[in-house]
Amino acid sequence: MFKKLSLVLLALTGCAIIIFGCSSKTGEKDGKVELVYWPSSNQQEIDLAEEVVKRWNESHPDVRLIMQPLPESRSGEEVLLAAIAGGTTPDVCSNIWPGVTGQFVEAGALVAVDQFEDFETFMEDRTPRELIESFRSPDGHIYQVPWKGNPIMMQYNTKLFRDAHIGSPPQTYSEFMSAAAKLTTDLDGDGQYDRWVADPNMRAEWRERLFDFYVFYIVASGGHTLLKDGQVDFDNREAVRVFQFWAEGYQKGYFPRVSFTGDAFLQGKVAVHITGPWNIAHTEKNKPEGFEYDIAPLPVPDEYQGSQVTYGDYKNIAIFGTTKYPQQAWEFVKFMLGTDNDLRLLEICDQLPLRKALLSDTTFQDYFRRNPMMEKFAALLPHTVGVDNSPYLQEVFEAISQEYEACCIYGRKDPQQAVRDAAIRSEKILRRK
Repeated sequence: MFKKLSLVLLALTGCAIIIFGCSSKTGEKDGKVELVYWPSSNQQEIDLAEEVVKRWNESHPDVRLIMQPLPESRSGEEVLLAAIAGGTTPDVCSNIWPGVTGQFVEAGALVAVDQFEDFETFMEDRTPRELIESFRSPDGHIYQVPWKGNPIMMQYNTKLFRDAHIGSPPQTYSEFMSAAAKLTTDLDGDGQYDRWVADPNMRAEWRERLFDFYVFYIVASGGHTLLKDGQVDFDNREAVRVFQFWAEGYQKGYFPRVSFTGDAFLQGKVAVHITGPWNIAHTEKNKPEGFEYDIAPLPVPDEYQGSQVTYGDYKNIAIFGTTKYPQQAWEFVKFMLGTDNDLRLLEICDQLPLRKALLSDTTFQDYFRRNPMMEKFAALLPHTVGVDNSPYLQEVFEAISQEYEACCIYGRKDPQQAVRDAAIRSEKILRRK
């Protein structure tokens, strides 16, 4: 009942954008099957989609693809939930964040892609089996096709590090705080910091926690997610250590409590930027003359013993249940995942296809020779973790985000109590099912 109500409310706020902004109806025209495809609304992915759809239409005269960028809103997840509520979903969408798929499945909105006879053989030729299985829903089916990943790492200003006599990027929490003490400085002598070690997002919105608390929790725990068998699994030492890390940084002033105009990293106002591979093209295009940077893994707790791992920030492809032509939609999805289109994903979007042996595949070797920073992200791609497959995951992140804000940013709670309170609230959320 709660989830249905949420869908209705989302429809009231967002469905008008979809219904009047673009049509998602499919059918036949002049004897041809017509399918609607929604890519992300960012320009690079629109450019890629236009190219892919053009080549598909040229080689498949009986199945015409109509590309319409995902209608803009505060988030793609809200747009898609509103479209589900309004019955205006496209046939195919390539902007599926795995953390919201549980809600889509609960609403009966997606086609189970493992029903297609060649799903298993096609996917296992491209994607590691373990990764495919990580997207299996609790009902035993797979509703999202693994497409691309973005390992989250640390981009750092090598000149600022060198000027501060820091020889290498910090590998542990204590090394990070030691570097932060040197990098966070009062440049004009007015008694206030005007350069900081990093610029985490202070907004309490749940999705921001993916790139501070959650990615650091994955790194600190060796790849654990928030839930296990549908139950809370983050009320532990690792989560407390992560809260302690962020709380210490804010308390000591190493992280700013201000908003910047423009790119603080490229402006030299912060020395470290936590990001994914998509930021490399932006950096190369906009960096000032003489700007130097490099890429490194995120730091781990001092006592950590384990392998290197990070958050993968995956985006996948789904076929919606409103389609009249699921088989044709599946054929298009397979076309999108072809080697040539994976190369274009790299070249146009600077994002990594979830493909086996990416660095050793001759198709992509020239790209990585030309883009050595991207090669560093690609090397970490096999060691990435996603999110849990639960319809309540967004609410769990909201609970964590509120406690993170109270503890880490404003110091109103100690880390252990904040983690415990987030876990208790999350347990209540999960008990509703």
